[in-house]
Amino acid sequence: MKARAARQAETRRRIVEATAALHTEVGPAQTTVAEIARRAGVQRLTVYNNFPDERELFMACGAHWLGENPPPDPTAALGMKNPAERLRAVLVLLYSWYRKTARTIENMQRDRLVMPALDAVMRIRLDRQFEDLSTALAAGFSQGAHSNKGLRAAVALAVDFWTWRRLTGEGMSDAEAAGLMVGAVKAAARG
Repeated sequence: MKARAARQAETRRRIVEATAALHTEVGPAQTTVAEIARRAGVQRLTVYNNFPDERELFMACGAHWLGENPPPDPTAALGMKNPAERLRAVLVLLYSWYRKTARTIENMQRDRLVMPALDAVMRIRLDRQFEDLSTALAAGFSQGAHSNKGLRAAVALAVDFWTWRRLTGEGMSDAEAAGLMVGAVKAAARG
């Protein structure tokens, strides 16, 4: 039984790795079960037997990809007292990660718009983390109990992949992009 379980785990691993590679190369929307099976060295039916629905495959693929490409740990930066310095430190870490993983993240962000199962997984895997991070970063700029929707929106915009993509597309370095967004957040905080 142990040998059979080990073979099944190995088959699942090959399927997940093949899927992750295809998501980076062509994106989830263009990834076919036939190509996953070919790359994993299995039959199409084996892919379906191991992952009966897209959501399950996306969950496994997302866990694998994040294990290989973990988002930066912002803990040390979040401990900084000055909110602008804290935001800058987090953005520099985050933008560096975006640079390293841009092809995959762009494919995933693009294709989630047309693939509800992928969108659902991304909401669980990444969106919640970025919402929590935005909330923590915005709190440092808040004056008392005063709620500033513009401030929260500016921070959410600053941590967004597409913001980074646009700013670096304009020729900005990661540090320059982070500086610009810190300025925007500070302006929103003054509200």
